[in-house]
Amino acid sequence: MKVAKECCTPSGNIMILACSGGSNVGQLSNQAAVELTQEGFGKMFCLAGVGGHLGGFVQSAKDVPQMVAIDGCEIGCAKAILEHAQVPLKSYIVLTELGIGKNKDFNLKREEIIKVKDEVKKSCRGPLLAQTAAGTATVSCCS
Repeated sequence: MKVAKECCTPSGNIMILACSGGSNVGQLSNQAAVELTQEGFGKMFCLAGVGGHLGGFVQSAKDVPQMVAIDGCEIGCAKAILEHAQVPLKSYIVLTELGIGKNKDFNLKREEIIKVKDEVKKSCRGPLLAQTAAGTATVSCCS
């Protein structure tokens, strides 16, 4: 299971699965995931591989201790992909629910990217605290 080893290391990285849809919010999801990965907060993973039911991708998504799925809008493509692949949804964010309007303007606003990144980090704190309280934490995600 080479993919699982490369995706989420025991050192504490979170799997980030982002919508990359054809709107500003899809691209905001993607850009936030890229930047969080570059900053060392989790690792962006291939949502298309999960959607294509590629065995290693699906198994990695099922096995990872912490994951956040980011959808641009209420249509919920990332969520639907995970449900269809029978991957449990752990942390989930919808950008339009953060007050970001959906449109076709691909000139992404820095403040919106920051807002999404902050929300991803915040969404990971709850599961991490619950794991720590239960004595099962194997991740170190929210510094």
